[in-house]
Amino acid sequence: MTQDQWGEIRQRLLKTVGQNNFTTWIEPMVAGKVASGIATLHVPTNFFGNYVSQNFSDLILHEINAEGIEVSRLNFALQPRVANDAAKPSDTPRKPAVAATASATSVMATAPLDPRFSFDNFVVGKPNELAHAAAKRVAEGGPVTFNPLFLYGGVGLGKTHLMHAIARELAEQKPQMNVLYLSAEQFMYRFVQALRDRKMMDFKEIFRSVDVLMVDDVQFIAGKDSTQEEFFHTFNALVDQRKQIIISADRAPGEIKDLEDRVKSRLQCGLVVDLHPTDYELRLGILQSKVEGQRENYPDLEVEDGVLEFLAHRITSNVRVLEGALTRLFAFGSLVGREINMELTQDCLVDVLRDSERKISVEEIQRKVSEHYNIRLSDMIGPKRLRSYARPRQVAMYLCKLMTSRSLPEIGRRFGGRDHTTVMHGVRRIEELKTTDDQIAEDLQLLRRALES
Repeated sequence: MTQDQWGEIRQRLLKTVGQNNFTTWIEPMVAGKVASGIATLHVPTNFFGNYVSQNFSDLILHEINAEGIEVSRLNFALQPRVANDAAKPSDTPRKPAVAATASATSVMATAPLDPRFSFDNFVVGKPNELAHAAAKRVAEGGPVTFNPLFLYGGVGLGKTHLMHAIARELAEQKPQMNVLYLSAEQFMYRFVQALRDRKMMDFKEIFRSVDVLMVDDVQFIAGKDSTQEEFFHTFNALVDQRKQIIISADRAPGEIKDLEDRVKSRLQCGLVVDLHPTDYELRLGILQSKVEGQRENYPDLEVEDGVLEFLAHRITSNVRVLEGALTRLFAFGSLVGREINMELTQDCLVDVLRDSERKISVEEIQRKVSEHYNIRLSDMIGPKRLRSYARPRQVAMYLCKLMTSRSLPEIGRRFGGRDHTTVMHGVRRIEELKTTDDQIAEDLQLLRRALES
């Protein structure tokens, strides 16, 4: 079977199995010889071959025969390790066209990586500079003084962007390293499937033979006892081998409800980095970067002075909303053939601007309150009941009830998983104090002014 024939077969498989299945399970395979009616496909691991055999073998056989190649059976063989590429000047290692492509010497059966997410287009500002610096250090592939690297923050702050950027950089710059990137849900899915199919040894072989393990949105394994236990043992095995682990979540390890204490302890033993909500300067920088990127598609479109500043000031929820608004604005301006000025911006983005108007997030309130009282955010949200933490916590709860549309149970979840009755008590307490305590009344006034500015 020639590479051209396998390329045609893969294109038909892409249409049948969908992009995610194709990227994860079909694209990493390399066509081998066809002999005696048996087609050999090279795969990264035994687990990978077993999964493809059970789920896609009939479909692959059908497409191979449709190509005019008479095959009755598939044979899945491990890809040979290429240890002496550097010694062959004519065989320069090929960088993968898509960073998610698995090979014997790079990313192993990884989840799909977004080609838009790289270090080059990650806009750095004060809220994310530490996370960016730590991610860059890990992506260099050398020894680091922290393991694991734990990135956490709200939606649209850049966690997944940095995770993808690390995986892409390692795949390109350190092709000899086995890098496995996947979501916590995919980890759980593979674990459950391995249990069901009695393939636990293959599962352990994959996850304990990598050089770098990257798990996105680890909060999703909370409450899944068996998955947590296997994750804990995998974590320990890799740390003992001095292999790098990179984790992301929507909150700090100690604030993830239903996560076992021993797992929390392990996750906290490295570098825990908080990606703060974006500030005005960072949002403006992101918009300016995106405008430069849009120039390729819309070279003649002009943006009036003040439009980007207006958007950076008005759309504060998260970067995804900001980028989506700019994309819509450029498309609209191009279709109607008009300069992107303030009038067009307000007409085109009327719904986005309305949703963003005076819309303040729980995370932003928590951040402002912790800064105002000069305490750590983790202490204010955490379980400590000292008055120096409890009163700011109640102030933050009161402001969340007053300035957001979040329900009491949802506010409670954002404050370390507290019950809605706790939030209700805190709100009532601050309502009482603001009429009798001048300091509390002044604090509330200052905080509201800062949040609404």
